[in-house]
Amino acid sequence: MRTSDQKSYLLPQQWALCTMLLISSCAAKPPRETGTFRASELIELQKLDPTIRLDIRYATSNNFAKQAVYSEARAFLQRPAAEALVQVNQELKLLGYQLLVFDGYRPWSVTKLFWDITPRKDKKFVANPKKGSRHNRGCAVDLSLWDTAAGKEVSMTGEYDEMSPRSYVAYTGGTPEQRKLRDLLRSKMERHGFTVLEAEWWHFDYKDWRAYSIQNIPFEKL
Repeated sequence: MRTSDQKSYLLPQQWALCTMLLISSCAAKPPRETGTFRASELIELQKLDPTIRLDIRYATSNNFAKQAVYSEARAFLQRPAAEALVQVNQELKLLGYQLLVFDGYRPWSVTKLFWDITPRKDKKFVANPKKGSRHNRGCAVDLSLWDTAAGKEVSMTGEYDEMSPRSYVAYTGGTPEQRKLRDLLRSKMERHGFTVLEAEWWHFDYKDWRAYSIQNIPFEKL
């Protein structure tokens, strides 16, 4: 996750270790769950609404792992969550904005990798693979706003995936405009069944996340 001066989170000598951890994470198995779950219906966001913009950082080296951990730059959610997100996007268009999605469904192996490479002091910003992430269930989305007229991502109080106090939704710093846009995104998302994660202004969980099981399907098999 990025710091305020945009330096890479991992030191160069750690990149090889990260690659090894990625390989071991892919070989590991998700936790076993008991109970009855809904059938998964992961759907690609842009097939529902092509005007939702994507910036899938984890399919590039522009992320805190400094390497691609996704094989393809795509975003998926369970259908109810995806349809709710489309409604959010349509409402924002009336205000001159579009949704800019950084991440949706995330295979469990990637969650394990993130946990393994994150220092203990920052683990509050990543999900414990023993419990799984709501991203693994296809019911979490990381996103921001795109200014349609300006043709660029808006400026928020902190950067996406930044491990700092600026990431908290209660952060009172930044400019009034940044806080206004952060709160606008939150209000629209909450209106359609999403709940923001306290430590990450960009992360929203859909209300029915408990109804779906943890998955570890790579993008190329969806």
